Amino acid sequence: MAVMRSVFYVPANQEKFIVKAPGIPADVITLDLEDAVPPSEKVKARELARENLKLVGSGGAKVFSRINNWETLLTNDDLEAIVHEGLDGVCLAKTGHADDVKRLDWKLEELERRRGLKVGSVAIQLLIETAKGMINAYASATASKRVCSLIFGAVDYCKDMRVDLTTEATEQLYGRYYTAVAARAAGCIAIDCPFVDFANIPAFEKSVKEGRQMGYEGRMLIHPTQVEPSNTLYRPTPAQVEWAAGVVEVFEKEGLAMGKAAVSFKGKMVDTPVYDNAKMILQQEKEIKDMEALRKK
Repeated sequence: MAVMRSVFYVPANQEKFIVKAPGIPADVITLDLEDAVPPSEKVKARELARENLKLVGSGGAKVFSRINNWETLLTNDDLEAIVHEGLDGVCLAKTGHADDVKRLDWKLEELERRRGLKVGSVAIQLLIETAKGMINAYASATASKRVCSLIFGAVDYCKDMRVDLTTEATEQLYGRYYTAVAARAAGCIAIDCPFVDFANIPAFEKSVKEGRQMGYEGRMLIHPTQVEPSNTLYRPTPAQVEWAAGVVEVFEKEGLAMGKAAVSFKGKMVDTPVYDNAKMILQQEKEIKDMEALRKK
């Protein structure tokens, strides 16, 4: 689950959107059972999600489902409906405490065992979107080995903080930075918040670049037009890949092979942290290429 550049949300009660999902080139497609679905449509959404897990994943995307948080008393019914073959993970909305994650881990294992699925096969993604959830983000992220990623939920975070959501987004800075730090500290992928002005692609691209510098490696998306820019901007550039390949080659031949921990490459010093970063870039590019190759089959 290392590649999650684009996490595209589909309302699980809208069949017309579900049938189009396989054609959307997102890394992850999330069938939403939470905020995108009104209370009167929850049962229908669960049924459609269960029936279409394999269809949604037929285009090569990983399939997740956002479930309602435990306080709603809807979580158990959500899980009973969607934990079947074809589901790669669940996103727990409004995660508040590590105990929420432990409870989810237990329920997932119970369902996996009952339905003959591999134990541990369903990953957990945490939506960090409340003040309580923010304070407990690291503890929640390390409460289960299933946790693969954290998403910063700006809209609900601002609502919980009783502040306005603005285009300047200064009110989001603490939460946006802290979620990324908590994710990395826990060894998870940090996924940035939705960008609601979906028609403004230049502004979206600017926001993605800012988020990358905070440590984000993917984005929660609400419109198909955001998928391709997200995939491109969260992928190493050809120049970065070329640089990384050069660094690895020089460091291994002129450094490690010669018993040295620092070498020169294009007029700059390369030491172990630079070498490790270069290897990470090459690994990320390899994982993206591998995923693209699977999509073409």
